[in-house]
Amino acid sequence: MTAFEKPGAGDDDYPEFAAKAGRRALEDAGVEYDAVDQVVTSYCYGDSTCGQRAVYEIGLSGVPIYNVNNNCASGSSALFMAKQFVEGGLSECVMTLGFEKMQRGSLGSNFQDRTNPMDKHMMKMMELHEFAPAPPAAQMFGNAGKEHAERYGTKPETFAKIAYKNHKNSTRNPYSQFMDEYSLDQIMKSPQVYGPLTKLQCCPTSDGAASVIVASEDFVKKHGLEGQAVEIVGMSMATDAKDVFESGSMMKIVGFDMSRNAADAAYKAAGVSPSDVNVCELHDCFSANELITYEALRFCPEGKAEDFVQSGANDYGGQVVCQPSGGLISKGHPLGATGLAQCCEISWQLRGEAADRQVKDAKIGMTHNLGLGGAAVVGIYKRPTEWLSKSPKRKVSLATGPPDRQTTARL
Repeated sequence: MTAFEKPGAGDDDYPEFAAKAGRRALEDAGVEYDAVDQVVTSYCYGDSTCGQRAVYEIGLSGVPIYNVNNNCASGSSALFMAKQFVEGGLSECVMTLGFEKMQRGSLGSNFQDRTNPMDKHMMKMMELHEFAPAPPAAQMFGNAGKEHAERYGTKPETFAKIAYKNHKNSTRNPYSQFMDEYSLDQIMKSPQVYGPLTKLQCCPTSDGAASVIVASEDFVKKHGLEGQAVEIVGMSMATDAKDVFESGSMMKIVGFDMSRNAADAAYKAAGVSPSDVNVCELHDCFSANELITYEALRFCPEGKAEDFVQSGANDYGGQVVCQPSGGLISKGHPLGATGLAQCCEISWQLRGEAADRQVKDAKIGMTHNLGLGGAAVVGIYKRPTEWLSKSPKRKVSLATGPPDRQTTARL
C-alpha cells in the first residue's frame, strides 16, 4: 500500500503512487515484475487505460492488463478476477493494482448526458424518503440506518460508537489518512450530515493505491514463498437480486442482500462459519453500513447489531475484531484501492506482522467490499497449516508502515 491521504495533499499523480504500491507488493513477494503474467487494475475516476499508464511505471512486459470499475468494490473485483485466473489454470502469477486520485468533497456524477447507473436505486430511495440537501450516498446509507433504528430501536450513540472504535484503531495504523482519536461525545456532536450520521461517521475521499500478488500453489513453492503466503480459501461476488427494488427496504437497496449472499457463498467455499472469523475488514463507508453489515455477514442475528456493538464483540477482546486498520472511516477510501487495502491488512494480521494493531491469535480473516449499483465481494483467508512453521523469504515487512511515512503510530 501507499499511505492514504487527502486528495491533492501530495505531489504524486496516480501513476506514481500506483507504481509505489505495485513495487512494494513485488518486494513483499520477493519476485520481479517479469514473473507476472497478467495484471488487473482497478479505479473509478479516470480515463480509459489508466491501468496501463500506471503499470508502465513498473515495467513493460507486454502482458494483458485489464481495467476494472465496479464502483467502491473495484479493488476486490480485481482480486476476485485474479483469483479466478489462477484458480482456473490460466495464470501462475497475477498482479492486482488498485488506485484512485479523487476530487475533494462528496462523490458526484461525471456524466450528465446519459443514464446514471444509480438511477434505479436513487428513484426508489426518493419513493421512500424525501430527497434532502445532503450528499446522495450519505442519504442512502443514512436512510438504511434510520430503517434499522425504526425496526429495532437502534440508538444514535450505537452508530457513533462504531466510528469511535474505528478512529481509535487508526491511531495505530501508519497507512491511515487520519490518525486522530475522538471521544464518543465529539463524534456525536460533529456536524450532522444526514439522519444518524455525523461528519466523523462518514468516510473521506482519498488518494492512494494498494496492490496484491495472487499466485498458484506451485508458484509459491517454486519461489520459496510458503513463509509469507496467505490463502484465499473462499471468495464470492454477488449483485442485486430481482426483489431489491420491490422490497421497500433501504437496507436492501444499499446492499444487505448482496453482502449476505456473497458471505454465505464464501463461508460455504471456505468450510467455515461466521463464529470462526477472528478479524474482518468490512465496508464501513458510513457507520450505518458497518452496523447493518454485522447482520449481513451473520456475525450476529438480524436486529441484534446494537447488542453486538454495545457488548464490544466487534473490537479487540471480542468475538471478531472489525476494522483494526481504522476502516474506510479513518484509514480513508480511495475507491479503486479499498478492496485491495483490506486484503493487505488481513494478510498482515494473519502473518502476525501488524505490530501495535495485531489481533491476537488471528487465524481466519475476512474482507467485505461493497459497491452500490452494485457489487459485494466477500473473501475469507487463512495461512495453510503446513506452512505455518516456514520463515518469510523477505527480510522486512511493510506492515508497520510505508517507507516514505516511517512515523511511529500514536497510541
